Amino acid sequence: MTKTTNTARPLMTKTQTLIAMAVCIATILLAVLDMNIVSAATVPIARDLDPAHGVDKIPWLISAFALASAAALPLYGKLCDTLGAKKVFVGAVAAFLLGSALCGAAQSMTELIAARALQGLGGGGLMSVTMVVLAQLGTADGKGGKSGKSGKSGNKGSGVGGIVAGTGMAIGPWIGGTLADHANWRWIFYINLPLGIAALIGAVLVLKLPVSPARHRIDYLGAALAAAFTSSLLLATSWGGKQYAWGSPEIVGLLVACVLTLALFLRRQTTAAEPVLPLSMFKVPQLRYGFAIQGLLGAAMMGALVYVMIYLQAVRGLAPAASGLYLVPMALGMTAVGLAAGRLTDRGWRMKTFVLTGTVASALALAVLATLDAGTSLWQVRGALLLMGCGFGLLIGQLIPYVQNAAPAHQLGIATTSIRFFQTLGNALGAAVFGTLLSRVYEAKVPGGSTSTIAHLTGAARDTAVHGFVSAMDVVFLVAAGVMAVAAVLAARLPAETRPVPSTPVESKQLVDA
Repeated sequence: MTKTTNTARPLMTKTQTLIAMAVCIATILLAVLDMNIVSAATVPIARDLDPAHGVDKIPWLISAFALASAAALPLYGKLCDTLGAKKVFVGAVAAFLLGSALCGAAQSMTELIAARALQGLGGGGLMSVTMVVLAQLGTADGKGGKSGKSGKSGNKGSGVGGIVAGTGMAIGPWIGGTLADHANWRWIFYINLPLGIAALIGAVLVLKLPVSPARHRIDYLGAALAAAFTSSLLLATSWGGKQYAWGSPEIVGLLVACVLTLALFLRRQTTAAEPVLPLSMFKVPQLRYGFAIQGLLGAAMMGALVYVMIYLQAVRGLAPAASGLYLVPMALGMTAVGLAAGRLTDRGWRMKTFVLTGTVASALALAVLATLDAGTSLWQVRGALLLMGCGFGLLIGQLIPYVQNAAPAHQLGIATTSIRFFQTLGNALGAAVFGTLLSRVYEAKVPGGSTSTIAHLTGAARDTAVHGFVSAMDVVFLVAAGVMAVAAVLAARLPAETRPVPSTPVESKQLVDA
Protein backbone atom coordinates (compact mmCIF):
# COMPACT_ATOMS: atom_id res chain seq x y z
CA MET A 1 0.00 0.00 0.00
CA THR A 2 1.08 3.63 -0.34
CA LYS A 3 0.73 6.60 1.94
CA THR A 4 1.54 10.26 1.67
CA THR A 5 4.57 11.42 3.62
CA ASN A 6 6.29 14.63 4.55
CA THR A 7 9.39 14.93 2.35
CA ALA A 8 11.31 16.60 5.20
CA ARG A 9 11.01 13.46 7.29
CA PRO A 10 13.42 10.60 6.55
CA LEU A 11 11.70 7.54 5.12
CA MET A 12 14.29 5.26 6.71
CA THR A 13 16.47 5.41 9.80
CA LYS A 14 20.26 5.35 9.53
CA THR A 15 20.32 1.71 10.63
CA GLN A 16 17.70 0.74 8.07
CA THR A 17 19.66 2.53 5.35
CA LEU A 18 22.85 0.66 6.25
CA ILE A 19 20.98 -2.66 6.20
CA ALA A 20 19.44 -1.77 2.85
CA MET A 21 22.84 -0.89 1.40
CA ALA A 22 24.23 -4.24 2.58
CA VAL A 23 21.27 -6.02 0.97
CA CYS A 24 21.86 -4.21 -2.32
CA ILE A 25 25.59 -4.90 -2.40
CA ALA A 26 24.99 -8.58 -1.63
CA THR A 27 22.50 -8.93 -4.47
CA ILE A 28 24.81 -7.21 -6.98
CA LEU A 29 27.64 -9.52 -6.00
CA LEU A 30 25.35 -12.55 -6.33
CA ALA A 31 24.23 -11.57 -9.82
CA VAL A 32 27.65 -10.70 -11.21
CA LEU A 33 29.34 -13.72 -9.68
CA ASP A 34 26.66 -16.00 -11.09
CA MET A 35 27.05 -14.53 -14.56
CA ASN A 36 30.80 -15.23 -14.54
CA ILE A 37 31.14 -18.16 -12.18
CA VAL A 38 29.54 -20.66 -14.58
CA SER A 39 32.05 -19.95 -17.38
CA ALA A 40 34.78 -21.89 -15.56
CA ALA A 41 32.59 -24.92 -14.89
CA THR A 42 30.73 -25.38 -18.18
CA VAL A 43 32.63 -28.49 -19.30
CA PRO A 44 32.13 -30.46 -16.04
CA ILE A 45 28.45 -29.48 -16.05
CA ALA A 46 27.95 -30.56 -19.67
CA ARG A 47 29.73 -33.89 -19.16
CA ASP A 48 27.65 -34.67 -16.08
CA LEU A 49 24.23 -33.85 -17.53
CA ASP A 50 24.78 -35.02 -21.11
CA PRO A 51 28.05 -36.89 -21.72
CA ALA A 52 27.28 -37.45 -25.41
CA HIS A 53 26.06 -34.05 -26.60
CA GLY A 54 26.36 -31.70 -23.62
CA VAL A 55 29.45 -29.90 -24.91
CA ASP A 56 27.56 -28.89 -28.05
CA LYS A 57 24.99 -27.08 -25.88
CA ILE A 58 27.54 -25.05 -23.88
CA PRO A 59 27.05 -21.91 -26.04
CA TRP A 60 23.36 -21.88 -25.09
CA LEU A 61 24.23 -22.47 -21.43
CA ILE A 62 26.45 -19.38 -21.46
CA SER A 63 24.15 -17.28 -23.65
CA ALA A 64 20.86 -17.99 -21.85
CA PHE A 65 21.72 -15.91 -18.79
CA ALA A 66 23.21 -13.01 -20.78
CA LEU A 67 20.35 -12.93 -23.29
CA ALA A 68 17.59 -12.85 -20.67
CA SER A 69 19.49 -10.35 -18.55
CA ALA A 70 20.17 -7.89 -21.38
CA ALA A 71 16.78 -8.22 -23.06
CA ALA A 72 14.90 -7.15 -19.93
CA LEU A 73 17.05 -4.12 -19.08
CA PRO A 74 15.07 -1.39 -20.89
CA LEU A 75 11.81 -2.63 -19.36
CA TYR A 76 13.32 -2.78 -15.87
CA GLY A 77 14.19 0.91 -16.00
CA LYS A 78 10.68 1.94 -16.97
CA LEU A 79 9.13 -0.33 -14.36
CA CYS A 80 11.28 1.29 -11.66
CA ASP A 81 10.09 4.75 -12.65
CA THR A 82 6.48 3.56 -12.86
CA LEU A 83 5.93 1.02 -10.07
CA GLY A 84 8.73 2.02 -7.73
CA ALA A 85 12.18 0.48 -7.38
CA LYS A 86 11.32 -1.63 -4.32
CA LYS A 87 8.62 -3.73 -6.02
CA VAL A 88 10.79 -4.33 -9.07
CA PHE A 89 13.80 -5.16 -6.89
CA VAL A 90 11.86 -7.73 -4.84
CA GLY A 91 10.49 -9.32 -8.02
CA ALA A 92 13.96 -9.53 -9.57
CA VAL A 93 15.46 -11.15 -6.46
CA ALA A 94 12.61 -13.69 -6.31
CA ALA A 95 13.07 -14.61 -9.99
CA PHE A 96 16.81 -14.97 -9.50
CA LEU A 97 16.38 -17.25 -6.49
CA LEU A 98 13.80 -19.44 -8.23
CA GLY A 99 16.08 -19.73 -11.24
CA SER A 100 19.04 -20.62 -9.00
CA ALA A 101 17.08 -23.39 -7.27
CA LEU A 102 15.94 -24.82 -10.61
CA CYS A 103 19.49 -24.67 -11.99
CA GLY A 104 20.81 -26.66 -9.05
CA ALA A 105 18.06 -29.26 -9.44
CA ALA A 106 18.33 -29.56 -13.26
CA GLN A 107 18.56 -33.11 -14.61
CA SER A 108 19.33 -32.25 -18.23
CA MET A 109 21.05 -29.56 -20.25
CA THR A 110 17.69 -28.39 -21.59
CA GLU A 111 16.32 -27.91 -18.07
CA LEU A 112 19.49 -26.12 -17.00
CA ILE A 113 19.43 -23.75 -19.98
CA ALA A 114 15.78 -22.86 -19.32
CA ALA A 115 16.52 -22.28 -15.64
CA ARG A 116 19.53 -20.13 -16.53
CA ALA A 117 17.26 -17.95 -18.66
CA LEU A 118 14.90 -17.43 -15.70
CA GLN A 119 17.87 -16.77 -13.45
CA GLY A 120 19.21 -14.25 -15.98
CA LEU A 121 15.85 -12.47 -16.09
CA GLY A 122 16.15 -11.85 -12.37
CA GLY A 123 19.89 -11.26 -12.54
CA GLY A 124 19.47 -8.42 -15.02
CA GLY A 125 17.29 -6.67 -12.48
CA LEU A 126 19.75 -7.24 -9.67
CA MET A 127 22.58 -5.61 -11.59
CA SER A 128 20.57 -2.59 -12.69
CA VAL A 129 17.56 -2.07 -10.42
CA THR A 130 19.82 -2.34 -7.39
CA MET A 131 21.74 0.70 -8.65
CA VAL A 132 18.45 2.60 -8.69
CA VAL A 133 17.71 1.50 -5.13
CA LEU A 134 21.16 2.58 -3.98
CA ALA A 135 20.71 5.99 -5.58
CA GLN A 136 17.31 6.46 -3.93
CA LEU A 137 18.65 5.52 -0.50
CA GLY A 138 20.12 9.03 -0.38
CA THR A 139 16.57 10.35 -0.45
CA ALA A 140 15.18 7.70 1.86
CA ASP A 141 17.55 8.60 4.69
CA GLY A 142 16.71 12.27 4.43
CA LYS A 143 19.98 13.36 2.81
CA GLY A 144 18.75 13.49 -0.75
CA GLY A 145 17.61 16.43 -2.70
CA LYS A 146 14.18 17.52 -3.74
CA SER A 147 12.05 15.27 -5.87
CA GLY A 148 13.83 12.11 -5.10
CA LYS A 149 17.23 12.94 -6.49
CA SER A 150 20.01 11.08 -4.77
CA GLY A 151 22.35 12.90 -2.47
CA LYS A 152 25.82 11.99 -1.25
CA SER A 153 24.64 8.86 0.43
CA GLY A 154 22.97 7.62 -2.71
CA ASN A 155 25.96 8.51 -4.90
CA LYS A 156 28.31 6.70 -2.56
CA GLY A 157 26.07 3.62 -2.61
CA SER A 158 25.87 3.59 -6.40
CA GLY A 159 29.64 3.91 -6.66
CA VAL A 160 30.25 1.06 -4.20
CA GLY A 161 27.70 -1.04 -6.05
CA GLY A 162 29.55 -0.48 -9.31
CA ILE A 163 32.85 -1.47 -7.72
CA VAL A 164 31.30 -4.63 -6.28
CA ALA A 165 29.98 -5.50 -9.74
CA GLY A 166 33.40 -5.04 -11.30
CA THR A 167 35.12 -7.03 -8.56
CA GLY A 168 32.63 -9.85 -9.04
CA MET A 169 33.47 -9.94 -12.74
CA ALA A 170 37.16 -10.28 -11.85
CA ILE A 171 36.92 -13.05 -9.23
CA GLY A 172 33.91 -14.95 -10.60
CA PRO A 173 35.88 -17.28 -12.93
CA TRP A 174 38.29 -18.19 -10.12
CA ILE A 175 35.45 -19.06 -7.70
CA GLY A 176 33.74 -21.10 -10.41
CA GLY A 177 36.91 -23.01 -11.19
CA THR A 178 37.55 -23.72 -7.51
CA LEU A 179 34.01 -25.00 -6.89
CA ALA A 180 34.16 -27.12 -10.04
CA ASP A 181 37.49 -28.65 -8.93
CA HIS A 182 36.64 -29.30 -5.28
CA ALA A 183 32.82 -29.54 -4.99
CA ASN A 184 29.77 -30.63 -6.94
CA TRP A 185 28.92 -28.08 -9.65
CA ARG A 186 25.36 -27.78 -8.30
CA TRP A 187 26.72 -25.75 -5.39
CA ILE A 188 27.54 -23.01 -7.88
CA PHE A 189 23.78 -22.36 -7.89
CA TYR A 190 22.71 -23.56 -4.44
CA ILE A 191 25.20 -21.23 -2.77
CA ASN A 192 23.01 -18.31 -3.93
CA LEU A 193 20.00 -19.38 -1.88
CA PRO A 194 20.92 -18.55 1.74
CA LEU A 195 22.32 -15.11 0.97
CA GLY A 196 19.60 -14.40 -1.58
CA ILE A 197 16.77 -15.33 0.78
CA ALA A 198 18.28 -13.15 3.51
CA ALA A 199 18.51 -10.27 1.03
CA LEU A 200 14.91 -10.78 -0.04
CA ILE A 201 13.64 -10.72 3.55
CA GLY A 202 15.73 -7.65 4.31
CA ALA A 203 14.39 -5.81 1.28
CA VAL A 204 10.76 -6.58 2.15
CA LEU A 205 11.13 -5.51 5.76
CA VAL A 206 13.50 -2.55 5.51
CA LEU A 207 13.21 -0.78 2.15
CA LYS A 208 11.02 2.34 2.02
CA LEU A 209 11.60 4.29 -1.18
CA PRO A 210 9.89 7.27 -2.83
CA VAL A 211 7.42 6.60 -5.63
CA SER A 212 6.01 9.08 -8.12
CA PRO A 213 2.25 9.52 -7.61
CA ALA A 214 1.70 10.12 -11.33
CA ARG A 215 0.21 7.33 -13.41
CA HIS A 216 2.39 6.07 -16.26
CA ARG A 217 1.93 3.85 -19.25
CA ILE A 218 4.49 1.19 -20.05
CA ASP A 219 5.56 0.83 -23.67
CA TYR A 220 5.59 -2.95 -23.89
CA LEU A 221 5.99 -2.88 -27.68
CA GLY A 222 9.11 -0.75 -27.34
CA ALA A 223 10.46 -3.09 -24.67
CA ALA A 224 9.79 -6.11 -26.92
CA LEU A 225 11.61 -4.47 -29.84
CA ALA A 226 14.55 -3.63 -27.57
CA ALA A 227 14.65 -7.24 -26.39
CA ALA A 228 14.55 -8.54 -29.97
CA PHE A 229 17.34 -6.20 -31.03
CA THR A 230 19.53 -7.12 -28.07
CA SER A 231 18.95 -10.85 -28.45
CA SER A 232 19.75 -10.89 -32.18
CA LEU A 233 22.90 -8.82 -31.59
CA LEU A 234 24.14 -11.02 -28.75
CA LEU A 235 23.47 -14.23 -30.67
CA ALA A 236 25.19 -12.91 -33.80
CA THR A 237 28.26 -11.76 -31.91
CA SER A 238 28.40 -14.93 -29.80
CA TRP A 239 28.04 -17.36 -32.70
CA GLY A 240 29.73 -15.43 -35.51
CA GLY A 241 33.08 -16.96 -36.43
CA LYS A 242 32.56 -19.81 -33.95
CA GLN A 243 29.45 -21.94 -34.38
CA TYR A 244 28.76 -20.36 -37.77
CA ALA A 245 30.80 -18.45 -40.33
CA TRP A 246 30.15 -14.70 -40.50
CA GLY A 247 28.76 -15.10 -44.01
CA SER A 248 26.47 -18.02 -43.13
CA PRO A 249 22.68 -17.67 -43.53
CA GLU A 250 22.24 -17.95 -39.75
CA ILE A 251 24.52 -15.02 -38.90
CA VAL A 252 23.40 -12.89 -41.84
CA GLY A 253 19.79 -13.48 -40.79
CA LEU A 254 20.54 -12.45 -37.22
CA LEU A 255 22.33 -9.29 -38.37
CA VAL A 256 19.42 -8.37 -40.65
CA ALA A 257 17.03 -8.92 -37.73
CA CYS A 258 19.30 -6.79 -35.55
CA VAL A 259 19.24 -3.85 -37.97
CA LEU A 260 15.50 -4.16 -38.60
CA THR A 261 14.51 -4.35 -34.93
CA LEU A 262 16.83 -1.46 -34.08
CA ALA A 263 15.19 0.71 -36.74
CA LEU A 264 11.72 -0.24 -35.49
CA PHE A 265 12.76 0.40 -31.90
CA LEU A 266 14.11 3.88 -32.67
CA ARG A 267 10.95 4.65 -34.62
CA ARG A 268 8.82 3.49 -31.71
CA GLN A 269 10.76 5.71 -29.27
CA THR A 270 9.82 8.77 -31.32
CA THR A 271 6.09 7.93 -31.37
CA ALA A 272 5.36 6.26 -28.00
CA ALA A 273 3.71 8.42 -25.35
CA GLU A 274 6.16 7.16 -22.70
CA PRO A 275 9.08 5.38 -24.40
CA VAL A 276 11.25 2.89 -22.54
CA LEU A 277 14.38 4.75 -23.68
CA PRO A 278 13.46 8.38 -24.41
CA LEU A 279 15.70 9.75 -27.15
CA SER A 280 15.50 13.13 -25.43
CA MET A 281 17.95 11.76 -22.86
CA PHE A 282 20.70 11.91 -25.48
CA LYS A 283 20.31 15.69 -25.62
CA VAL A 284 21.85 15.84 -22.14
CA PRO A 285 25.67 15.85 -22.62
CA GLN A 286 26.34 14.02 -19.37
CA LEU A 287 24.06 11.16 -20.41
CA ARG A 288 25.14 11.09 -24.05
CA TYR A 289 28.84 10.90 -23.28
CA GLY A 290 28.31 8.75 -20.20
CA PHE A 291 26.47 6.04 -22.14
CA ALA A 292 29.14 6.09 -24.86
CA ILE A 293 32.00 5.78 -22.36
CA GLN A 294 30.21 2.91 -20.62
CA GLY A 295 29.80 1.09 -23.93
CA LEU A 296 33.49 1.51 -24.76
CA LEU A 297 34.39 0.36 -21.25
CA GLY A 298 32.27 -2.76 -21.74
CA ALA A 299 34.16 -3.62 -24.93
CA ALA A 300 37.58 -3.04 -23.36
CA MET A 301 36.74 -5.03 -20.21
CA MET A 302 35.62 -7.95 -22.35
CA GLY A 303 38.93 -7.94 -24.21
CA ALA A 304 40.98 -7.61 -21.02
CA LEU A 305 39.32 -10.34 -18.95
CA VAL A 306 38.91 -12.91 -21.72
CA TYR A 307 42.27 -12.61 -23.44
CA VAL A 308 44.39 -12.32 -20.31
CA MET A 309 42.86 -15.61 -19.17
CA ILE A 310 43.50 -17.20 -22.57
CA TYR A 311 47.11 -15.97 -22.51
CA LEU A 312 47.76 -17.39 -19.04
CA GLN A 313 46.19 -20.76 -19.84
CA ALA A 314 47.14 -21.33 -23.49
CA VAL A 315 50.57 -19.67 -23.53
CA ARG A 316 51.82 -19.96 -19.94
CA GLY A 317 50.14 -23.30 -19.20
CA LEU A 318 48.31 -22.31 -16.01
CA ALA A 319 45.22 -24.17 -14.78
CA PRO A 320 41.89 -22.27 -14.80
CA ALA A 321 41.81 -21.79 -11.01
CA ALA A 322 45.46 -20.67 -10.92
CA SER A 323 45.00 -18.24 -13.80
CA GLY A 324 41.96 -16.79 -12.06
CA LEU A 325 44.17 -15.72 -9.15
CA TYR A 326 45.87 -13.24 -11.49
CA LEU A 327 42.66 -11.24 -11.50
CA VAL A 328 42.97 -10.63 -7.76
CA PRO A 329 45.28 -7.58 -8.24
CA MET A 330 42.72 -6.19 -10.65
CA ALA A 331 39.93 -6.68 -8.10
CA LEU A 332 42.03 -5.09 -5.35
CA GLY A 333 42.82 -2.11 -7.54
CA MET A 334 39.18 -1.63 -8.43
CA THR A 335 38.08 -1.76 -4.81
CA ALA A 336 40.78 0.39 -3.22
CA VAL A 337 40.85 3.14 -5.82
CA GLY A 338 37.08 3.16 -6.26
CA LEU A 339 36.44 3.60 -2.55
CA ALA A 340 39.12 6.29 -2.24
CA ALA A 341 37.60 8.20 -5.17
CA GLY A 342 34.18 7.99 -3.52
CA ARG A 343 35.52 9.60 -0.35
CA LEU A 344 37.27 12.35 -2.30
CA THR A 345 34.09 13.02 -4.26
CA ASP A 346 32.25 13.51 -0.98
CA ARG A 347 34.87 16.12 -0.10
CA GLY A 348 34.27 18.15 -3.23
CA TRP A 349 36.42 16.53 -5.92
CA ARG A 350 34.77 16.41 -9.34
CA MET A 351 33.60 13.10 -10.75
CA LYS A 352 34.82 14.12 -14.20
CA THR A 353 38.40 14.14 -12.90
CA PHE A 354 38.14 10.51 -11.83
CA VAL A 355 36.34 9.39 -14.99
CA LEU A 356 39.03 10.97 -17.16
CA THR A 357 41.82 9.52 -15.01
CA GLY A 358 40.18 6.09 -15.19
CA THR A 359 40.04 6.07 -18.99
CA VAL A 360 43.69 7.12 -19.27
CA ALA A 361 44.87 4.52 -16.71
CA SER A 362 42.87 1.77 -18.47
CA ALA A 363 44.34 2.71 -21.85
CA LEU A 364 47.88 2.62 -20.43
CA ALA A 365 47.28 -0.78 -18.81
CA LEU A 366 46.02 -2.25 -22.08
CA ALA A 367 49.03 -0.76 -23.89
CA VAL A 368 51.31 -2.58 -21.42
CA LEU A 369 49.47 -5.84 -22.08
CA ALA A 370 50.07 -5.27 -25.79
CA THR A 371 53.80 -5.83 -25.15
CA LEU A 372 53.38 -9.37 -23.80
CA ASP A 373 55.26 -12.27 -25.31
CA ALA A 374 55.72 -15.92 -24.38
CA GLY A 375 58.47 -15.12 -21.87
CA THR A 376 57.17 -11.93 -20.26
CA SER A 377 57.51 -11.79 -16.49
CA LEU A 378 54.24 -12.72 -14.87
CA TRP A 379 54.80 -9.84 -12.44
CA GLN A 380 54.40 -7.51 -15.42
CA VAL A 381 51.03 -9.14 -16.08
CA ARG A 382 50.04 -8.63 -12.44
CA GLY A 383 51.17 -5.01 -12.56
CA ALA A 384 49.22 -4.30 -15.73
CA LEU A 385 46.10 -5.88 -14.21
CA LEU A 386 46.54 -3.83 -11.04
CA LEU A 387 46.75 -0.63 -13.10
CA MET A 388 43.75 -1.75 -15.12
CA GLY A 389 41.81 -2.41 -11.95
CA CYS A 390 42.57 1.10 -10.76
CA GLY A 391 41.32 2.54 -14.04
CA PHE A 392 38.19 0.40 -14.15
CA GLY A 393 37.50 1.11 -10.48
CA LEU A 394 37.51 4.86 -11.10
CA LEU A 395 35.22 4.46 -14.10
CA ILE A 396 32.71 2.03 -12.62
CA GLY A 397 32.67 3.81 -9.26
CA GLN A 398 32.18 7.34 -10.63
CA LEU A 399 30.49 7.09 -14.02
CA ILE A 400 27.30 5.56 -12.64
CA PRO A 401 26.58 8.30 -10.04
CA TYR A 402 27.70 10.92 -12.59
CA VAL A 403 24.98 9.79 -15.00
CA GLN A 404 22.43 9.41 -12.21
CA ASN A 405 23.01 12.97 -11.02
CA ALA A 406 22.48 14.31 -14.52
CA ALA A 407 19.24 12.38 -15.15
CA PRO A 408 15.83 13.90 -14.45
CA ALA A 409 14.42 12.46 -11.24
CA HIS A 410 11.46 10.87 -13.01
CA GLN A 411 13.88 9.05 -15.36
CA LEU A 412 16.38 7.83 -12.77
CA GLY A 413 15.46 4.18 -13.38
CA ILE A 414 15.75 4.46 -17.16
CA ALA A 415 19.08 6.28 -16.95
CA THR A 416 20.55 3.74 -14.53
CA THR A 417 19.48 0.63 -16.44
CA SER A 418 20.64 2.27 -19.68
CA ILE A 419 24.18 2.37 -18.26
CA ARG A 420 24.10 -1.40 -17.91
CA PHE A 421 22.37 -1.76 -21.29
CA PHE A 422 25.11 0.10 -23.16
CA GLN A 423 27.79 -1.83 -21.31
CA THR A 424 26.13 -5.06 -22.44
CA LEU A 425 26.11 -3.87 -26.06
CA GLY A 426 29.78 -2.95 -25.68
CA ASN A 427 30.55 -6.42 -24.31
CA ALA A 428 28.85 -8.05 -27.29
CA LEU A 429 30.50 -5.89 -29.93
CA GLY A 430 33.89 -6.12 -28.20
CA ALA A 431 33.73 -9.91 -28.09
CA ALA A 432 32.87 -10.08 -31.80
CA VAL A 433 35.44 -7.55 -32.99
CA PHE A 434 38.29 -8.81 -30.81
CA GLY A 435 37.54 -12.46 -31.55
CA THR A 436 37.51 -11.87 -35.30
CA LEU A 437 40.64 -9.74 -35.10
CA LEU A 438 42.49 -12.41 -33.12
CA SER A 439 41.55 -15.13 -35.62
CA ARG A 440 42.48 -13.06 -38.68
CA VAL A 441 45.89 -11.99 -37.35
CA TYR A 442 46.66 -15.51 -36.12
CA GLU A 443 45.77 -17.06 -39.48
CA ALA A 444 48.03 -14.52 -41.19
CA LYS A 445 50.91 -15.46 -38.86
CA VAL A 446 50.23 -19.21 -38.92
CA PRO A 447 48.62 -20.13 -42.27
CA GLY A 448 46.20 -23.00 -41.89
CA GLY A 449 46.40 -22.88 -38.12
CA SER A 450 43.66 -22.64 -35.54
CA THR A 451 43.85 -21.17 -32.05
CA SER A 452 41.86 -24.11 -30.68
CA THR A 453 44.68 -26.56 -31.49
CA ILE A 454 47.53 -24.78 -29.68
CA ALA A 455 47.16 -26.82 -26.49
CA HIS A 456 47.65 -30.08 -28.43
CA LEU A 457 50.80 -29.06 -30.33
CA THR A 458 54.38 -29.91 -29.36
CA GLY A 459 57.90 -28.93 -30.35
CA ALA A 460 58.57 -26.42 -33.11
CA ALA A 461 54.95 -26.45 -34.25
CA ARG A 462 53.83 -25.29 -30.82
CA ASP A 463 56.50 -22.59 -30.67
CA THR A 464 55.33 -21.22 -34.01
CA ALA A 465 51.69 -21.36 -32.97
CA VAL A 466 52.37 -19.67 -29.61
CA HIS A 467 54.39 -16.90 -31.28
CA GLY A 468 51.57 -16.29 -33.77
CA PHE A 469 48.94 -16.33 -31.02
CA VAL A 470 50.82 -13.88 -28.80
CA SER A 471 51.35 -11.54 -31.77
CA ALA A 472 47.64 -11.66 -32.54
CA MET A 473 46.73 -11.12 -28.90
CA ASP A 474 49.02 -8.09 -28.71
CA VAL A 475 47.11 -6.56 -31.62
CA VAL A 476 43.86 -7.15 -29.72
CA PHE A 477 45.18 -5.40 -26.62
CA LEU A 478 46.52 -2.53 -28.73
CA VAL A 479 43.10 -2.03 -30.33
CA ALA A 480 41.48 -2.23 -26.88
CA ALA A 481 43.89 0.48 -25.71
CA GLY A 482 42.74 2.57 -28.67
CA VAL A 483 39.13 2.02 -27.61
CA MET A 484 39.89 3.39 -24.16
CA ALA A 485 41.81 6.29 -25.71
CA VAL A 486 38.59 7.22 -27.53
CA ALA A 487 36.79 6.94 -24.18
CA ALA A 488 39.37 9.33 -22.71
CA VAL A 489 38.62 11.89 -25.44
CA LEU A 490 34.91 11.62 -24.62
CA ALA A 491 35.64 11.89 -20.90
CA ALA A 492 37.53 15.12 -21.53
CA ARG A 493 34.36 16.52 -23.10
CA LEU A 494 32.17 15.73 -20.10
CA PRO A 495 30.70 18.82 -18.44
CA ALA A 496 32.55 19.54 -15.22
CA GLU A 497 29.36 20.17 -13.25
CA THR A 498 26.77 17.45 -12.70
CA ARG A 499 23.78 19.45 -11.50
CA PRO A 500 20.51 17.52 -11.82
CA VAL A 501 18.20 18.32 -14.69
CA PRO A 502 15.06 20.13 -13.42
CA SER A 503 12.34 17.72 -12.46
CA THR A 504 8.73 17.84 -13.51
CA PRO A 505 6.30 19.59 -11.12
CA VAL A 506 4.53 16.38 -10.16
CA GLU A 507 7.73 15.09 -8.55
CA SER A 508 7.54 17.55 -5.69
CA LYS A 509 5.03 15.22 -4.09
CA GLN A 510 6.34 11.82 -2.97
CA LEU A 511 4.79 8.56 -1.87
CA VAL A 512 6.39 5.81 0.15
CA ASP A 513 6.66 2.39 -1.46
CA ALA A 514 5.91 0.28 1.59
